[in-house]
Amino acid sequence: MLHRKSRHALLSFAIIGLLGAGVAADAVAQMNRDDSSSMRRQKKEKVEIRYPEATRQEPKEKASAKMQNQLNKLFKAYEKENNEDETMTLVNEIIASDKANAYDKSVAAQIGAQAAYGKDDSKLAKDYANKVLEFNGLDNNNHYQTMFFLAQLQMQDDQFNEALATMDKFFAETKSQKPEELVVKGNILYRAERYADAIPFLKQAVEGSPEPKNEWLQILMASYAEAGQNDAAVKLAEQLAAKSPTDKKAQMNLASVYLQADKTDQAAGVLEKLRASGQLTDDREYRQLYSMYANMDGREKDVIAVINEGLQKGVLKDDYQTQLALAQSYYYSEQIPQAIEAWKKAAPQSPNGETYLNLARVLWQENRIPEAKQAAKSALDKGLKKPEDAKKILALP
Repeated sequence: MLHRKSRHALLSFAIIGLLGAGVAADAVAQMNRDDSSSMRRQKKEKVEIRYPEATRQEPKEKASAKMQNQLNKLFKAYEKENNEDETMTLVNEIIASDKANAYDKSVAAQIGAQAAYGKDDSKLAKDYANKVLEFNGLDNNNHYQTMFFLAQLQMQDDQFNEALATMDKFFAETKSQKPEELVVKGNILYRAERYADAIPFLKQAVEGSPEPKNEWLQILMASYAEAGQNDAAVKLAEQLAAKSPTDKKAQMNLASVYLQADKTDQAAGVLEKLRASGQLTDDREYRQLYSMYANMDGREKDVIAVINEGLQKGVLKDDYQTQLALAQSYYYSEQIPQAIEAWKKAAPQSPNGETYLNLARVLWQENRIPEAKQAAKSALDKGLKKPEDAKKILALP
């Protein structure tokens, strides 16, 4: 398929993340296909037959003599940067010409699809790609690469049923087992939330490639996780993390897969190593780690250490949830003065008066009655489900 020299990547391929705060669906790394075949190869160069088992009979018709000048003008226009409008005009002229044969029209439509894609007009690109297939004038390499291109455009536009139908036709006619093509069908199925169906295609792609791309392994791991095959997801995540010990994304994915498999200790261990090496760099990461510790018995001191470090670095937001977690961890580790200070910071940010009420109770326990009464009054002002608890503290002598 023709391509502009500056635009090798036809389509990008979003990698789906895993679960929770750590990994989101827009995890989003890209797999770019480099469509480097050219219709103007040197005659002495041997062209690879990409689909030797294809059932389609290749047409013998080539460029017509009457359209040669028009085609040459089209090639030159397309090779110029930012020249999509002229290119599209020439494309449409050739397609509409009664002098053009199926080959001429197919070539024009193929260039039209690429030019439309260059203008970010996915709908028009799909229209031209469909015309290529309808005109049916190209050799098998270009015909099926156009079909593959169309499937990716349909996937990009979330037309998963159409994309799957195109890929099913593609595989039925080409008999292809190429990993880079199988993985696209796997990704379509993943994005259609048919996770279990995606796994066989992704596995076949990975196992059929001597060096499977990291992105393929990640989407296979994500498919395992979403399909509830946690053991397989963990095994693959561990392999990826071991292969790239300095790759933060691989480590974060491992932590997320551990978490989905209810292996909280292992997940926290992975994030703790990242923290120790200074690789936790945003609020979400610190919040995820301290939340894990908060849900584990006897890890209050770890919660405190993570929160204080994040606050000191200015990475962790000093908000209600952070101060509440800090207050509770100080309290349960019997560091009452520190707990009181954290509750004092959390209570004004609370959506209701319950945090002020807890502060009042702790102040009462510490015999700091005037402060307890003030906190109880603030609790009533913010609203309580059971205001009588605050009133009892206000009634203290």
